Amino acid sequence: MLTFKENLFVKGAELGFSDMELYFQKNGKFSTKIFKGDVDSYNIAIDGGVSFRGIFEGKMGYAYTEKIDEESISFLVKEAKENLAMIDSEDPEVIFAGSEHYDELDLYSEELASVSNEDKIELLKKVEAECFALSEKISSVNYCLLESHDSEKMIANTKGLEKREKGNVVYIFVSVVAKEGEDIKSASKLVLTRDFSAFDPKAIAKEVVEEALSTLGATSIKSGDYPVILKNKAAASLLQVFSTAFSADNVQKGKSRLANKLEEAIGNSLITIVDDPFKEDGFMSRSFDSEGVATKRLNVVEHGVLKTYLHNLKTAAKDNVASTGHGTKGSYKGTITVAPSNLFIEPGEKSYDEMIAGEEEAVIITDLQGLHSGANAISGDFSLAANGYLVKGGKIERPINQITVAGNFFTMLEEVEVVGGDLKFALPAGGYVGSPSLKVKSLAVAGE
Repeated sequence: MLTFKENLFVKGAELGFSDMELYFQKNGKFSTKIFKGDVDSYNIAIDGGVSFRGIFEGKMGYAYTEKIDEESISFLVKEAKENLAMIDSEDPEVIFAGSEHYDELDLYSEELASVSNEDKIELLKKVEAECFALSEKISSVNYCLLESHDSEKMIANTKGLEKREKGNVVYIFVSVVAKEGEDIKSASKLVLTRDFSAFDPKAIAKEVVEEALSTLGATSIKSGDYPVILKNKAAASLLQVFSTAFSADNVQKGKSRLANKLEEAIGNSLITIVDDPFKEDGFMSRSFDSEGVATKRLNVVEHGVLKTYLHNLKTAAKDNVASTGHGTKGSYKGTITVAPSNLFIEPGEKSYDEMIAGEEEAVIITDLQGLHSGANAISGDFSLAANGYLVKGGKIERPINQITVAGNFFTMLEEVEVVGGDLKFALPAGGYVGSPSLKVKSLAVAGE
């Protein structure tokens, strides 16, 4: 790769490129699903390649290839030069020289890398078997998935930057269906780690089965405004949808309600939203972003006050600030966007049970549906089908369903009254986003 880089930069200079960058990425994924004790699917995928960026007369040319050989060098440089004609952006283009300091992260587990695919399958079979063993009311384990990911990336340029990083992670996602007569309910659980031995099939099964069983017999409630406890998974999925509001790119394009809100209160003082690229069990942990900028732990919202947007080099230049290390591309083929790493609401001290005990009457929301169609990421408005529980006298009275919960995400942040200590993350999608349970003063609930 180093020889390839040197030859590429020599060829690029011959064709008139000034600053140049090479980005290498290689990803491996193992994925398997179990259904009724058998392997339902089994996939091994490896993909990777290199991309080239170069500045020619003030414009940036791009090209990429899966092949890393001598022929590809000429292809990349010529393709990048031809692509210059298709770029109409007037924004100044830069190749980053490097940050002063980079934190060293250990994101790669040799022990995890040594776990065989057979062992992963056997573990997943145990999880499914434990789910069925816990109750006769579990009619199916409709989703029992294990995925392990490993990645390797390198960025190098003609300004002297050269950084490499390697990482791996594994997660289990399980969903069960509980049935009692004609009543059918489901529940799901995600467990992500770099320590394969941390998986406990009994504990995973117990949590997801108990949740499914607890929702049997659910009915609707009368429509009205209720105090609401958004359980961690539901709160995380809601934050995930609206996390795009913190992107400086969306702010600059008029696609965020947070424009011109820096140093203003956008939430209750209990709310601190952190982006932590150093989180040990984070799916999106990294020491540098896709432009080579060093990452750092960032309080995006601190005690309710918006402190920063998430920037890449281009958005930072527009606002005359430094990049926050959030330049991101999904693969070596992608263009640079803005995305969080491990973004979450900092947990408080109260347990979920303590939050319930403090409520005379409230609605707990455990599950939200239709997030992509029922939520407007720009305005903050949402109206979503939901499931959960009714709380009376500090105790869960019964499960509820066939309800719709509506409100505005940013108004909701202002009306948070309690932040729980039970931080959980949603499935990774454009960042790894999490939240503890949140008690909100009031949300509109439509039911009977």
